Amino acid sequence: MIGGTCDSAFEPVLAAFAENFSVRGETGAALCVTVYGRTFVDLWGGWTSPARRTPWAPDTLVDIFSVGKGMLALLAAHLAGTGQLESDAPVARYWPEFAAEEKHAVTLRQLLSHQAGLPAIRRRLPPDAMLDWQLMAAAIAGERPWWPPGTGHGYHVNTFGFAVGEVMRRITGKTVGTLLRERVARPLGADIHIGLPVAEHYRVADFDWPAGTLAEADPTGLDETRLMEHNAYFNPAGLSGAGVVNTARWREAEVPSANCHGSARGVARVYAALAAGGTLGGVKVVDRGALADATCEQANGPDLILHRPSRFGLGFQLTQPERPMGRGTGAFLHFGGGGSLGCCDPEAGVAIGYVTGQMGPRWQNTRNRALIDAIYACL
Repeated sequence: MIGGTCDSAFEPVLAAFAENFSVRGETGAALCVTVYGRTFVDLWGGWTSPARRTPWAPDTLVDIFSVGKGMLALLAAHLAGTGQLESDAPVARYWPEFAAEEKHAVTLRQLLSHQAGLPAIRRRLPPDAMLDWQLMAAAIAGERPWWPPGTGHGYHVNTFGFAVGEVMRRITGKTVGTLLRERVARPLGADIHIGLPVAEHYRVADFDWPAGTLAEADPTGLDETRLMEHNAYFNPAGLSGAGVVNTARWREAEVPSANCHGSARGVARVYAALAAGGTLGGVKVVDRGALADATCEQANGPDLILHRPSRFGLGFQLTQPERPMGRGTGAFLHFGGGGSLGCCDPEAGVAIGYVTGQMGPRWQNTRNRALIDAIYACL
């Protein structure tokens, strides 16, 4: 059962959304599309758990994983625009302990664009360490880079959120979740959260994470490169959400790269503001110039973690030939686990929020691809 509204000009999008359920295995999801701030598509369907007891609702929240990195990128640009953060400054200016292991020259620009060489922690961390902010920040500060910073880029799958978030905490005295709530979500009226209050947990869909999907393997005997790749996802155990994603303690904690929770409407609302240059409905969340800097290409080419091409601005993923977004080169975005997506294309005025309740291909996801293609066919 599909609920919501869809403008007649976007009927192919409704058809693609329905086909995700009937053909492509979708079990629960929502989609919101705005054009120049006006909502043309607002759809939801399916169930909030594999047990299929509760239908998906317009205000259902779900873990959108790395879509949260786009929120971090926005917050970094926000702080840059207010003069509180300088992208070309050494990280250690704000976080002195970060200078350990010869990282004194690593800049925020390198950190934000996945060039800092810190995608993982070498020493084995105890289970649930990702729920202890101070432990994770200290581990990253004490880590030596896996490659010389600035000489290549590799997706900082989970360390990104803690490292960038700790810089923000040192600058403002506030956590990432608090900054997102106070400076973006609440002013815009966007239903998106990092660190979800217990009182809101009743709205959260359980995430269907099938056994063996992005599952941890034994790291014993791995060489340096393979250990880096393994630990980026699995040190500590549960770092990416496996085994804990549907627990109250995971939802309540702040694990910025992996446990952002949002609705499709909430994600689209944020990106509608970004599509408009940082201001929507009289609410300014980021300076236009700082946003332009954040969406300029910083890294492009073979990714040392993903082993495929990736293209980054300052935290935002950028459209690329291997996974295009729109007809031009100006779209910026961030995908998340299962295919969730927050995206905007300023040239077309389009903002997209897509959230899903199940794991799927992390690279070429047929469900979000079908939706993206249908959206652009209607423009």
